Amino acid sequence: MVSAELAIGFAVLAVHAAVILRAMLVEDREPMARTAWLLLLVALPVLGVILYLLFGEPWISTGFRDRSRAAYEALLPMAPAGISETKLAEPVVNAFRTCTAVSRWPASGGNSGRVAAGADDAIDMIVADIDAAERTVHLSIYIWLTDRNGGRVAEAICRAARRGVTCRVVADAIGSRAMIRSPLWRGMRDAGARMCPSLKAPLGLGFLAGHRVDLRNHRKIVVVDGRIAYCGSENCADAAFRIKPKFAPWVDIMIRYEGPVVRQTELIFASAWTTETGEDLTSDIVAEPVPSASDGFPAIAVGNGPLSPRGSMTEMFVAVLAAARDRVTITTPYFAPDPPLIGAIVAAGRRGVKVTIVFPRRCDSRILGAIARAYYPILARADVHIFEFNGGLLHAKTLVVDDRLALVGSSNMDRRSLDLNFENNVLFETAELAGQVIDHQRRWLADATEIDRAVVAARPMPRRLADNVLTMVAAVF
Repeated sequence: MVSAELAIGFAVLAVHAAVILRAMLVEDREPMARTAWLLLLVALPVLGVILYLLFGEPWISTGFRDRSRAAYEALLPMAPAGISETKLAEPVVNAFRTCTAVSRWPASGGNSGRVAAGADDAIDMIVADIDAAERTVHLSIYIWLTDRNGGRVAEAICRAARRGVTCRVVADAIGSRAMIRSPLWRGMRDAGARMCPSLKAPLGLGFLAGHRVDLRNHRKIVVVDGRIAYCGSENCADAAFRIKPKFAPWVDIMIRYEGPVVRQTELIFASAWTTETGEDLTSDIVAEPVPSASDGFPAIAVGNGPLSPRGSMTEMFVAVLAAARDRVTITTPYFAPDPPLIGAIVAAGRRGVKVTIVFPRRCDSRILGAIARAYYPILARADVHIFEFNGGLLHAKTLVVDDRLALVGSSNMDRRSLDLNFENNVLFETAELAGQVIDHQRRWLADATEIDRAVVAARPMPRRLADNVLTMVAAVF
């Protein structure tokens, strides 16, 4: 009996030691994240090992990686021609180069865009474009609810499919699980739409599907006939967001694009679709050059995720921030930055750039809300202007630099978007479209309260201790 207990004890210790060794040996992990996991594993051996095995690394099966790589390589030749860097303003060249390094296609010129006035207006625009579709509708959504707006998009898909339009629909298997189980989903499939629940995995048993269960498809993409694309933060749902009504209304932003950036967005969709379904879309993507406007602006669409080189999303944020000369305005609902990102924000403030960040006052994730506030003193000491939006959950992810350069899409400034989720964003340079984003930011600021930087910088010792612990463990979330 004693020998059996000793054997079990030695086995547990061996597993614990092996997991600690693994956490220490993983390459490309920043020291802060390595330290956070090591502390967790030492302080809570059993729970720490379980959490590490489930969430410690963004693991994806070799088969999934190989399929994704092959699909992307096959689609790359269909990317539109790039714009000469001589047509880009000098301060922004490196931001576009960084996005090119991630996407592997260059920025394109000749684009146009328009920001939807609000959540319902965005759905109105999407439904109208789907109703006018003649050839294809490609849609990828993280959260799709069976409410009014969710139903309107589903019904538009049904109408398009019935008149012969090829409709391909991707919805995240976790974020849209209620929709996937609903009559609306079956109705779209019965109407002829091709439906794909993305990243399916039994709860807690992601290894059975070849990936971590919490690696999600967070993208928001709509492409119609290869000539119109939408990118932003809005899901297919009412602003009331009935699954979390306490935080309503959810405040989002969605941009409608035309021009070569549409082709780039469609390639992001097509790569993911082929990876998950095996269907080759190269024949469905029009080979002719995408129409572009002579007075259009430069833009680049980028899809990133756990298969991208580690730190890619951070590098894009940092490159855009490095281009700032006068002002930066950021909105993000979730803020748990890695050291390079918080360093870039602080550096901008210290070199005299007016940096303004707007967070939601009420965050639907209590731990992420607390982590964001733990960074307030760091931001305050760099003279960053911190605001909390009072009107609901400010869910828009926007970064505007010097009233011309903007990065808008699905990525938050937290560890999930930086390292784990599949995301899509568009970087563009134009005063006109950036001005439309700024108009939204100004409205949000008008309903926000500025945080007293002197007060948060002079925290009492207990609060300082709690904040420092939160910033340490932020690497785990």
